[in-house]
Amino acid sequence: MKTFPIRIGTPDGLLYEGEIERVKCRTITGDVEILAGHTNYVTALGMGEAFIRLEDGTERYAACIGGMLSVMDGSCHLLATTWEWREDIDKERALKAKERAEAILATEGLSDKDFALARAKLNRALVRLSVKE
Repeated sequence: MKTFPIRIGTPDGLLYEGEIERVKCRTITGDVEILAGHTNYVTALGMGEAFIRLEDGTERYAACIGGMLSVMDGSCHLLATTWEWREDIDKERALKAKERAEAILATEGLSDKDFALARAKLNRALVRLSVKE
């Protein structure tokens, strides 16, 4: 299968650079999968599971939370707010974050802002747990 170059980074630095067969991730409008030869494209990233398939067929999974994805002249750039490879996710930490968020959401009289923040924290924890399993 044909490959294309990709650079995956966060504000903390470059996480991956190389040739891949495909990348799949969640955008703000749904999942997208990029293959070699994809037309020029730019989109905002949502929150969800992502993966890349390397030249040798190996797949690497990650939790991707926010950012931008662009394809320009056959080269892909993915700048994520948070990108955590499956092997780097701490399952116990994610479970505790999920429990804390659920406890906050069970509180009566939350402001809209506090509810939205707790809901976002719960969603991040659920994405991490989904990728880890």
